[in-house]
Amino acid sequence: MKAAVFKEVGQPLSVENVDDPTPESTELVMKVSYCGICGTDLHATREGLTTACCGQILGHEYVGEIAEVGKAADGDWQVGDKVCAIPFIACGKCLPCAAGEFFQCANKKVSGVDDQGGFAEYVTTGSRETILLPDSLDLQTAALVEPLAVSLHAVRIADLKAGSRVLIMGAGPIGLTVALWAKFFGARDVVISELADSRAALAKKMGATHVIKPDLEKGAEDLLEQFCDHTGAPPDIILECVGAPGLLQQCMEMAPYGGKIIPVGVCEQPDNIMPFFGLIKELNIQFAIAYTKDDFETSVAMLAEKRIDVSPMITDIVSLEELPDAFEALKTPSSQCKVLTKISS
Repeated sequence: MKAAVFKEVGQPLSVENVDDPTPESTELVMKVSYCGICGTDLHATREGLTTACCGQILGHEYVGEIAEVGKAADGDWQVGDKVCAIPFIACGKCLPCAAGEFFQCANKKVSGVDDQGGFAEYVTTGSRETILLPDSLDLQTAALVEPLAVSLHAVRIADLKAGSRVLIMGAGPIGLTVALWAKFFGARDVVISELADSRAALAKKMGATHVIKPDLEKGAEDLLEQFCDHTGAPPDIILECVGAPGLLQQCMEMAPYGGKIIPVGVCEQPDNIMPFFGLIKELNIQFAIAYTKDDFETSVAMLAEKRIDVSPMITDIVSLEELPDAFEALKTPSSQCKVLTKISS
């Protein structure tokens, strides 16, 4: 099969012919239709905590059709079923697996990390971790289920209530889908802080009631003033969806007494915070990562019922052969938001 392979830091992905995946008895093989490019994929191709190994096929936001069913696979799977999959193949025996919390499984394989990913014509998935898609949901839209599940998980951790005032740091794909869910759950104000004009415009299509532009020199005080000018009060919940050093401290400075801060963005660098701010305000800081099976299933259901719309986020669709160039372009993005790789019809 053809796949886009990571060779080494500083080099573009290489489209090559590689061996087809061989599933274990409990696994499935998916013929990949679409696979989204995620910030995690970009992180994996540079020096850092999550640098991929040479020869790794990246990609974990994939959807497609079942091409092969393992002999001991759970469920009544049929070749041709339209599916998406949680990109963790877990042991199926531990308590987190029983609860559908596959990310917590200590013995899991992770697609695109320590198992081959979805920038390929075929990928293996776990039979327990694969989710059947309704006929009403097209595969292009379903390719956004994974980032939607990340954001839903974060909003659920925030315990967002109807009437909440919410500040979202960053209008990348995760910040935008956080805004979508915040609006869905009834937030009174959904304010996104974003530097890029193109993403600020997109934010208004994805549920933001207001978009504010941070002043890098003035910092947290100016950002809080802008927020209050629009909403009349400080944010009840701040979701940090960028992962840049210094932003967690800004969130702590802006949060009111008893406020909630949910870091969602992946920050791989050392960062400095002043715990005093959290102490005197009794702040609640809860990190959020990944998702449960219910987060995936809920995202699928809401898309299928057209109760949420992610179409404005899809700015580019590229072929597997075009993927290396598109991948490099995302390292310094301009107008792109969510870029999908179309691998098969």
